[in-house]
This record gives sequence, C-alpha cells and structure tokens, in this order.
Amino acid sequence: MKNRLLFKIHSWSALAVCLPLLLICLTGSILVFKHEIDTLLMHDKVRVIPEGERQSLDTLLAKTNALYPNYETVGWALFEDPARADLIYLMQHGSSDWSYILMDQYRAELLAPVVSTTHYFTDWLLELHYTLLLHDTGLLLSGLVAVVLCLLGITGIWMHRHFWRNLFTLRRKARLVLYFSDLHKLVGVYASPVLLVLGFTGAYWNLTHFAHELEEHAGGEAHYAMQNRLYNDDLSLQALHDRSERELQGFDATYISLPWEPGAAIRFFGDVDSVNPLLSQYASSVAFNAQSGELVSVYDIRDADLGAKALDSFRRLHFGDFAGLPSRILWCVLGLSPLLLAVTGVTLWIKRRPQRQRAAEKARRQNQAEAQPLTSR
Repeated sequence: MKNRLLFKIHSWSALAVCLPLLLICLTGSILVFKHEIDTLLMHDKVRVIPEGERQSLDTLLAKTNALYPNYETVGWALFEDPARADLIYLMQHGSSDWSYILMDQYRAELLAPVVSTTHYFTDWLLELHYTLLLHDTGLLLSGLVAVVLCLLGITGIWMHRHFWRNLFTLRRKARLVLYFSDLHKLVGVYASPVLLVLGFTGAYWNLTHFAHELEEHAGGEAHYAMQNRLYNDDLSLQALHDRSERELQGFDATYISLPWEPGAAIRFFGDVDSVNPLLSQYASSVAFNAQSGELVSVYDIRDADLGAKALDSFRRLHFGDFAGLPSRILWCVLGLSPLLLAVTGVTLWIKRRPQRQRAAEKARRQNQAEAQPLTSR
C-alpha cells in the first residue's frame, strides 16, 4: 500500500513538471561547458593571449569609463584562467538593468561592446535555465520544479531501496515494458544522488532569491536606477585589490563588486588556500568603504562555521567543477538523465495503463459483489 502511494506521487509529480524539468535539465547540462561553448562560438571575444603583465585595474577602469561615460562599472570578473578575458558589468544611467563588456586585460582593448546579460547564446540559455524567461515568476516556478526533482529522487530511491539486488540487471531481450522498467530503475539509481544535489541547491538558490525580491520590493518599490558614480573617483582600485590580498592570507581576488546602489561597499570576493575542494572561488571577501577606502570587513571562509561552508559548497556541487573536467563530464551526463527517465517513465505509464484499468475494474466488481449480500438482507 505504501509503495502504491509513493508510485502515484512519483508518477503524477513527474507528469506535472515534465516539460519545465526537462528544459531545466537540458540547459543545465549544456551550461556545464558554458565557457567552452563561448570559446567555440566567439573565440575572439572571450579568449586573450596572456603576454606580459595584465594592465592595472585603474587603467582598465579608466578605459571603460572613457568608452561608456553614460554607464557605471558595478562588477568585475577576474577569472582564474589567465587566457579568459575580463568580464566587466555596467549599469546605464537612469536604468537598473545590468549589462557587460569583455576586455583584453593585457592590452586594455575592448573585445565585445556593451550588451545585455542575455545577449549571447549561452547567456540566454542561463536565463532560460534560471527563470524560464519569466523573471521573478520564473524564479519561483524553477524553484518549485527543483523541489519536485528532489521529491522524485527521494520517492524513487525509497521505492527501489533494495536496488543493489539487481544493480546491473538490464534485460535487453525482454519485452519492451520489462526492458524500460529495468532501464528506468538503473538510470534512476545511478543518477539520483546527483539529481538530488542539483535539485536541492537549485531550489535553495531560486526560492531564497525569490523571497529576497519579495522582501526588498514588498511595497512595490523598484530597483535602484543608477544616477551617478557611487564610489570615490580618487580611490585606486588596483591599490584596494592589492591590499585585499594582503589583508587575507592566501587570498586571490576573483570578483570585484562596486556599488550598484547607495551605501554599498567596494567588495573583493575570492579564493583562499584550502584543502577543501568544495569551497568556491568566491567564498571569502574583503570590503572597503566606497568613499574613504577604509577597511570595512574581512571574511575568511576557513574560519566560518560548518553551515556557512555547506552553503558555499552549493556552488561547486551545483556546477560540478569540484574535481575538474571528470566531475563536469559526470554532471553533464547525469544531468541529462531526466530525458531518458522521462521517455522510459511515460512509456511505462502508457503501457501499463490498461493493466491498471483492468485492476481497478476488478476491484470495483469485487466491492460490488461483497456489498451485494448486505443489500439483499
């Protein structure tokens, strides 16, 4: 009885979210290799030749400001791969929308002009994966789909909790129903741990982000529209960068957050020396006052509690880059497993429908037969 209920929950949940789930899983698997796809499609925009020292951040910032005087720099990705071009986020005056440019950090040359964050193919795929192109509503919907993905994994594991008995069983010469049943169980068993990780981390990010948007704009208040520069022009960004790496032992800055709203600090996020492979490249941070340049805070993930480290590990676990190329390939392949699970699951549901109908009809007749003596008294 318990397995029958779980089967119904598993089946109807899968049917309810089938299309958005497949879309999210397909785009997610592709995005595991986002930069490689960008390199294939627009090599001259995302790759540079790392000759000599990179230009000072002050030089690159001045070049950006000269090229786009009606924009303000709000973010800066400093990739660990020296052959990846710098990605600089901008906000146009009078707007709250983010856009970005790509810059050769060795020659201070613009590689790609300012575009929206969904302009290029993989950027659009990322938005589709994250919000289904439905903005805040899509955040919530994708989060709920991720919750259902976790439910499917848990119910599937419980129903087939004795999977080790037939771990490698795949009756290739059996009837289609039996073959698909074996294949569905086999793929589900191997893929479930990864799908649970992807579902849980994706649900957490989407639902917390959606809750933040609701809380921050509960009164209908719009996002801050950039009006003017929100940091002191006399500050040296390069000097702050170098100081951040002195303030925190083993710190390597990978992202610079410049004020995008009044009161925000200049914050350097980065990686630190650690034996923990799950710590992300943005786990630690050093913040400075955007006007005075005074040190505001230093956050070292190595000194954080277990909860903070677990939350930070979501990035590596979701993107699958914690073990380099092998884990990325594994995440890409297993991330596609819902496509096969959907085909086999729907086929089994259709093939077994007449059997279920006959069983229901038999149960109905049996109930009528048992009730007949009572009504005849």
